[in-house]
Amino acid sequence: MADRPILVFDSGIGGLTVLREARVLMPDRQFVYVADDAGFPYGAWEEPALRERVLTLFDKLLLRFDPEISIIACNTASTLVIAALRERFPDQPFVGTVPAIKPAAERTRSGLVSVLATPGTVKRQYTRDLITQWASRCHVRLVGSDRLAGLAETYMRDGFVDEAAVRDEIAPCFIEKDGGRTDIVVLACTHYPFLVNRMRKTAPWPVDWIDPAEAIARRALSLLGTDHPAATSMAAERSDVAIFTSGSAGFPTRRLMQGFGLQLS
Repeated sequence: MADRPILVFDSGIGGLTVLREARVLMPDRQFVYVADDAGFPYGAWEEPALRERVLTLFDKLLLRFDPEISIIACNTASTLVIAALRERFPDQPFVGTVPAIKPAAERTRSGLVSVLATPGTVKRQYTRDLITQWASRCHVRLVGSDRLAGLAETYMRDGFVDEAAVRDEIAPCFIEKDGGRTDIVVLACTHYPFLVNRMRKTAPWPVDWIDPAEAIARRALSLLGTDHPAATSMAAERSDVAIFTSGSAGFPTRRLMQGFGLQLS
């Protein structure tokens, strides 16, 4: 079983934040990173079309790679498609990525929490149900950003970002109410942690930024079970690979993948 890879799926390069944490916890495992860059950004898709796209992609991906577990490192896809994936592929374990609203509600002192996400994640009933279930005593502001995921992709590929644009995108997260201030912002898109230093720099006051990547990786590890042996030497010698659904990647992307120890396939 340990010879089978772990598949990490995202609309772009944001899932690399999850891959990074998964490698720390599972250093002897092989990983396949899949970026659906041909469909990026997911936040602008209509729900039926995006659901069908992801399901169709997994028809092919599971057949090609036979992963032991698949991590959907994308809030937008997870909140929409995770139940359908589990229904269509009952023998394949899936780990989803959903807004970290429960830990935010547990940690906030002011009771003012913002969830920074794509428009797709913001409008999902799944997200609102999480608020009802875990944060009914908090004031939760949902902030949908059209630009941050793209800004993160540009930053990771080209090494620069428009800080004024970052400031404008995060500004709605910061509110003052009844003498209190927002003290936690949930990063509900795996792209956003790549920009967190710029967010800290441009934020009007300090807050805790919740990055769910480590929790997602720990969940995947827990589903693999303790009875699985470490990867065999053959598995450990295999390289981690990256797949881009567009079939092409420019030099900045290739350089980024190499920096993460991924070979383009």
